Amino acid sequence: MTKAELVNEISNKTGIEKLQVQTIVESTMKVIRQSLINNENVYLRGFGSFIVKKRAKKTGRIITKNTIIIPEHYIPAFKPAKTFVERVKSAQHKKLQTKAE
Repeated sequence: MTKAELVNEISNKTGIEKLQVQTIVESTMKVIRQSLINNENVYLRGFGSFIVKKRAKKTGRIITKNTIIIPEHYIPAFKPAKTFVERVKSAQHKKLQTKAE
């Protein structure tokens, strides 16, 4: 699903104009992005957490057998809530059962 499809879906379900929904979605993403830049995690109960994850320093190898040091760095990551994961697994399991029949 793209951002435009998400905006359409929310607009259809809530009756709010697409332009307003688009502004809300973009503002939400902007707040999450800025929080992560400021090293602040964002927790959405029942959905998941947007977190800043530390990647350790490691040695990388190039095809020519030269090694390079990749310094420790931080990346944004998403960790889904347990209930969310269970619902996705359950839905996929049901789809597979229906397909097999």
